[in-house]
Amino acid sequence: MPEEKVLAKIQSVNTSGSLGKKERRPLTVFSLVTIGVACLTPLTVFDTFGIISRITHGHVPLAYLLATACILLTAISYGQMARLFPHAGSAYGYVSQVCGSRIGFFVGWATLLDYIMLPLINVLLESIYLHALFPALSQWIWIIGMAFLITLINMFPIGYLTKISFLLAYTPLVFMALFILLVMQKTGQTHTLWTIAPLWNGSFSLLPVIGGAAVVVFSFLGFDALTTMTSEVGNPARDIPRAIVITVCVGGAIFFCASWFIQLYYPDNSQFKHPTQAMPEIVLYVGGRLFQSFFLCGIFFNCIASSIASHAATARLVYIMSQDHIFPIRPLSYLHPRYKTPMWCVGLVGISSLGGMFFSLDVAVSLISFGALVAFTAVNFSVLMRMGIERKGKKGKIWVYTALFPLLGIVSLLFLWSNIERNAFILGLVWSGIGCVWMAALWCWARFLPSR
Repeated sequence: MPEEKVLAKIQSVNTSGSLGKKERRPLTVFSLVTIGVACLTPLTVFDTFGIISRITHGHVPLAYLLATACILLTAISYGQMARLFPHAGSAYGYVSQVCGSRIGFFVGWATLLDYIMLPLINVLLESIYLHALFPALSQWIWIIGMAFLITLINMFPIGYLTKISFLLAYTPLVFMALFILLVMQKTGQTHTLWTIAPLWNGSFSLLPVIGGAAVVVFSFLGFDALTTMTSEVGNPARDIPRAIVITVCVGGAIFFCASWFIQLYYPDNSQFKHPTQAMPEIVLYVGGRLFQSFFLCGIFFNCIASSIASHAATARLVYIMSQDHIFPIRPLSYLHPRYKTPMWCVGLVGISSLGGMFFSLDVAVSLISFGALVAFTAVNFSVLMRMGIERKGKKGKIWVYTALFPLLGIVSLLFLWSNIERNAFILGLVWSGIGCVWMAALWCWARFLPSR
């Protein structure tokens, strides 16, 4: 049928738009984990601590532990799909292979909302930080400047991006380590470090912890971006699944460790003047003004690392979708012959980042959750469809990975769906409606104006 030519099922990226088999693949498992950790922006645990502490009644580390377990189930499902379809890439590719091109289109469209908003939010955050430091310049000037800088960096080969991400993502962790050392020094007695009070302080209640986990789980958004880089990995069937699981585990360990020591020093929110914006106070009371200044610089660098990584992943998702004629615009299928970078897609994402001039931070953040939950739920369901149901009767390890884990992943995500913000759900439905119009336009184009 004509529409099937437009909404073709995902296939391996063709030789004209991918790295040749004999060419060097720059991304290793370590490189992928570096990009993944950069996407997670680990220092956000300090930004949200006051809010999560209030929700969980002083059990922030436990909320992160629960959130890590929930996301790990979905990460394993992504790994299963990456092994089965090593060249498909992204939730869009996996769902298209299992459930058909039309359902894959809607999942890809919803995921695209998530991917587009991540670079925009990072540029918006960077402009807020810079405007606070240099108030003489308008915030929109910083948005344009940072969008241009991040776009320019992403024009270079992915190997260079990995080195930059390593510097900007892991260096701020030094400040986190210094914070932990300062907390250890200020507690005075070593034995107090081994208390279980941050996990279990005598007033434990499960429902508040689950509510906190539903919020902090969005700190893990971005780990799935690694699946868009399959054409730049030597052995995607092996390396992508490993990198995804390692990224979630590393991110969860960082979140848990940092929140443990913050909770140890601040058992509740009583010391904060502004609990919803507690990060400056957290580092000020522990390390003083000078340490606070350096720590804020570290958060800024961490944000830039996340911006670079999310920009690269979004450009590659647009490139993958253009290869399958979801975006029938020839330049979007162009890959630079030397850098192996989708230049036009990188530029398009840079232009979309300028939308930070028209969005407030809370609205932009709310838009992310819808696309991410659609993608996560669809991938778990695809594992059940392809590997759980088709391999029914299998027992042992195969049954656990192909049926039990994705089913538990769906259950955990259903709770997150029930806690999604109303505005995010409405705006997500509007975006899905736009997708329906776009798919209808593609169908009409293929039916009435067929390509020669």
